[in-house]
Amino acid sequence: MIVKQRKVPLTILKLRALVRRLPPNHPKISSIVNDLNKREAGYKGESSIDFPLSFLDSKRYFIFHDLRLQEQSRFFQLDTLLISKKFALIIEVKNIAGMIYFDPHFNQLIRTKDGKETAFPDPLIQVSRQQSQLKNWFLKNGFPSLPILSLVVISNPQTIIRTSPENRKLQYKVIHPDVLPSRINVMEDSITDSILGEKDLKKVVRIINKHHTEAVSSILERYNLTEEELIKGVICGNCRGNQLFRRHGTWLCNQCQLSSKDAHIQALRDYFFLIGSSITNRQLRDFLNISSASSATRILQSLNLTSRGANKGRVYSLFFDE
Repeated sequence: MIVKQRKVPLTILKLRALVRRLPPNHPKISSIVNDLNKREAGYKGESSIDFPLSFLDSKRYFIFHDLRLQEQSRFFQLDTLLISKKFALIIEVKNIAGMIYFDPHFNQLIRTKDGKETAFPDPLIQVSRQQSQLKNWFLKNGFPSLPILSLVVISNPQTIIRTSPENRKLQYKVIHPDVLPSRINVMEDSITDSILGEKDLKKVVRIINKHHTEAVSSILERYNLTEEELIKGVICGNCRGNQLFRRHGTWLCNQCQLSSKDAHIQALRDYFFLIGSSITNRQLRDFLNISSASSATRILQSLNLTSRGANKGRVYSLFFDE
């Protein structure tokens, strides 16, 4: 059973909005686009295990995607965590193309692609650290001593995996996605006794899910940007940059003749991901580039938002998911 579904990560949603709202000639745009592309590739890689995992018995395994837990003063994040009565399994997914070599002497991953070598941190070190953090988290929350296993999944099926001859254990730790169900079955068969009963298993799953914490941070602060650097207004979805104007409750594009009643929703999504989850009538007018307070009020009322305060002090709460 999938307890925590995989969703487009919040950071990707924020970066997409930021790319839409920065001028094409902004000095930081290329770096931000590069960061977005890396995260999109990572998310695509993580999603590659969803189909193989669908072959597992949904009554036996409980699956958490994009899980973030706090251990002491730090948070740690797991691509995928699988819980059963016998063990917990951390699955770390890497989307790396080319030929990769696991160097056991210097604990690094070397990728060769198009004749160029690039070094990456060893994901086996990463999952080892995650195992230690999860073990401590289990102890802190009074869980039974559940064996914590780990796998590194190389999502690209064309990626060639190599290592030195003495590093024989690598084949049991690093796999491609299609091998995942059979490897989990081997793990299941290798452990004879169940550590958790049905009641305890459900309690563990419930507590893990309860303690997941989303990372909340400002994407503008991350790149040292200000709100004044953003492109404001309602951007045409067809022209990709031309701003719409509002007439008689309809958004119009004078370039491609697009006509839309709700084009402001995408703009408010951008506001939510870039600026914040609360907005006033004045802030909406400023961001959408409209002058009429009554038009802004109609837009806000049409969204059925919760609010607090009254008159000019009324503040509306925004929320958008993927």
